[in-house]
Amino acid sequence: MNAFQIPNSEFRIPNSAVAWSVWGLAATYYLAAFYLRSSPAVMTTELMRDFGISASQLGNFSAVYFYAYIAMQIPTGVLVDSWGARRLLIGGAIAAAAGTCLFGATNSYAVASIGRLIVGAATAVGWVVTLKLATHWFPRQRFAMLSGLGLMMGNVGALVAQVPLRVLVEQFGWRAVAFGSAGVVLAVGAAAWAVVTNDPLERGFRSCAPVELQRAHLTIGQLLREFPTIFTYRNTWLIFLAQGGFVGAMLSFTGLWGPTYLRQRFTLTPTEAAAVCSVMIVCWAVASPIAGYLSDTIGRRKPIYLGGALVSAAGWSTLFFAPLPLAAFTVVAAITSFACGAVVLGFAFAKESVPVQLLGTISGAINVGNMLGPTILQPAIGRVLDQRWAGAMSNGVRVYSVDAFQAGFAMIAVWSVLTCVLIACTRETRCRPTV
Repeated sequence: MNAFQIPNSEFRIPNSAVAWSVWGLAATYYLAAFYLRSSPAVMTTELMRDFGISASQLGNFSAVYFYAYIAMQIPTGVLVDSWGARRLLIGGAIAAAAGTCLFGATNSYAVASIGRLIVGAATAVGWVVTLKLATHWFPRQRFAMLSGLGLMMGNVGALVAQVPLRVLVEQFGWRAVAFGSAGVVLAVGAAAWAVVTNDPLERGFRSCAPVELQRAHLTIGQLLREFPTIFTYRNTWLIFLAQGGFVGAMLSFTGLWGPTYLRQRFTLTPTEAAAVCSVMIVCWAVASPIAGYLSDTIGRRKPIYLGGALVSAAGWSTLFFAPLPLAAFTVVAAITSFACGAVVLGFAFAKESVPVQLLGTISGAINVGNMLGPTILQPAIGRVLDQRWAGAMSNGVRVYSVDAFQAGFAMIAVWSVLTCVLIACTRETRCRPTV
């Protein structure tokens, strides 16, 4: 008789240290994924110079990560429900390390883009695996809070990709930093191989997952047949499209165009501009577990989710179009980023809106919605910048005006407003499964 044939009630509750170590390794990989995703923002000058590329090409280079990331989300969601989290986490770490090495080693823009494509596909498993392990190793009542903590870990990675990464790039060069980053990611994969298991039952503990999820009982074929049904539920479409308004805004600004814009508008050094973006990332990171905790506490998703959307929409418009001095800009940017922390509720909200056995699949689908934001906005902003470029150059790199940035950033403001409308149309789940 194996562990899954013994009644769950006969096992003891998971040891908290074991649970946190399993979940923590997945969250650490998600941290690394966020770091790799955001890293081009503080080395734009070096990349444009070394590869001889324009803003449009840099936008496409950054976005190719998201193309692969999005393409892998649905397969990842299906595979995590069928194969389990452990295999995906280990395999993802190995592939991400390989892609990062390829990016750091080449002088070819095309080959570097292939490296970023590999990294995007490999890190696609990070968030879905983190949510999957949270469901198996922790009680249901802590899911939103753990989702928030997971997003906070991701934002720590984005924070490392600001001032600390800029300092390292200036000290050692971006190529050496890329190789070092690959080594760290590979170490995370090795630790996952040693520690992570899919379900507490495999370690002699009681599973916290619903009985339908305590083992991968659906085949890939069955999951693929079930997948289209998640879009028959009203909240799926609304949340899917709304998430991009939060994530697209944050990652397009702090993850690519923000530092360059801040240097142009306020005449900042690269490190000072990265510091402003770091403030935004810290606020986004801190807000995520708070939003999850408050939602779990009041037993509702929609009020905090919609409130965050309204504040962030007003904040982005103020940042881009109001004549703020640097100090006021930083304060408004902090408030806006904090409000964007409500994005984490989309995962718990969507999870409660579809059948429980499709947890991984719905998580992957909603993450596609997340990544549609930066995938569309980053290159689109780059194209607007090139269209409005007045011919100015500095050290072989194009210089864009504040007016050009404002024209590009108008798309962020519009999507943020659309997010408010979409969330207003959702149906509250009251923190319980509704299907």
